[in-house]
Amino acid sequence: MTAWLRARRVFAGALVALAPWAHEAAGQSLNFGSSGDDPVEVFADNGIEWQQDALVFIARGNAKAVRADVTVFADELRAYYREKQGGGTDIWRLDALGRVRIKSPESTTYGEHAVYNVDKAVLVVTGGKVRLVTKTDVITADKQLEYWEQKRMAVARGNALAKRAEKWLRADVLAAYFRDDAKGKSSLHRVEAFDNVKVVTQKDTALSNRGVYNVKSGIATLVGSVKILRGGNVLNGCSAEVNLNTGISRMHSCQNPLGGGKTRVRGVLLPGKLKGQGGADANKAKPK
Repeated sequence: MTAWLRARRVFAGALVALAPWAHEAAGQSLNFGSSGDDPVEVFADNGIEWQQDALVFIARGNAKAVRADVTVFADELRAYYREKQGGGTDIWRLDALGRVRIKSPESTTYGEHAVYNVDKAVLVVTGGKVRLVTKTDVITADKQLEYWEQKRMAVARGNALAKRAEKWLRADVLAAYFRDDAKGKSSLHRVEAFDNVKVVTQKDTALSNRGVYNVKSGIATLVGSVKILRGGNVLNGCSAEVNLNTGISRMHSCQNPLGGGKTRVRGVLLPGKLKGQGGADANKAKPK
């Protein structure tokens, strides 16, 4: 009985720690030390093991931790702790292993392995094609999804893709930044894309080395070897703005690094494809 009570205290912050993606939708704190009054229930088909020498509690077999309206599912849940001088313990790491699913009313995150570093307030979800699914958006990555609480930043690494309806943004790395709105609710305000950037709307496909998406304006600013494709038409330039709300794209010239004024925008326009075929190439370019 004593071990079971200790286990419940160890897991008491598990849901808060392992649900940062849902935090942004709900605007709740991830502070591990402020777990609130909501109880946490931990279930496991094969019971909970307390390894006193290793300072770890392990819940095995279809494990589930529930706190309020957030649930963490995994084959195994682990809580690592350290003993404090004068008594008591501190949890410094939480792991979810195997068929990980972090579910809230706003979103569900999927992976094979999730690790939350309590000291650094960083969550990393890995394994297979990790993904975050909400009512309007899907974010996937081949390598991992991260959330850095103190920086209020979420990162998708490895062929990262953010998709909403027929519009999507892809890059090697996507970094999303959050801040409080006028009502004090945390919300996404900027997404930065790094390397092999591709933006697709119903009309255009745009390629570049780097991009920054402003959520409020709906404009993605692209820089570095920018190319915009529409039908069989191609525009090349130094930078561009792609409005994901209106579908309007603008290519810009820039200062020639070798001197002699600005570089010029150039393009190849096919008269027979200037109208009515804007979305054709964009649809072909959609992720498989």
